[in-house]
Amino acid sequence: MPAKRTRSLLPRTIARRAALLAADKKAIDLVVLDLRKVTDFADYFVICSGAVDVHVKAIGDNIENELRKQGVKPLHVEGTENLRWMLIDYVDVIIHIFQPDARSYYQLEKLWGDAHRVKISGID
Repeated sequence: MPAKRTRSLLPRTIARRAALLAADKKAIDLVVLDLRKVTDFADYFVICSGAVDVHVKAIGDNIENELRKQGVKPLHVEGTENLRWMLIDYVDVIIHIFQPDARSYYQLEKLWGDAHRVKISGID
């Protein structure tokens, strides 16, 4: 049986809200990618960096806690032990929070270079 898609909020709304919540915690190099025209496993990636492990955790915790208050629960969370790369999977929206060196190594923005970058108002 396929994973249940989040329907309490639209994927675009979840991506936008997650990006704003990451920005609230001073996430670095925040990017939202619209994947709908390049893959079918997710609609959006929200990618950002935290300077150190506690920063990565603060960003991830803020996103997860605030979305949970709106009834949006992640299907899966990874990376909470070493915090080099934290992933929060909302099925339609996948949040990637990296430390800068890990982000540079994996280069998700380049890997998904065909995806449209979404401008989120309220984020520089």
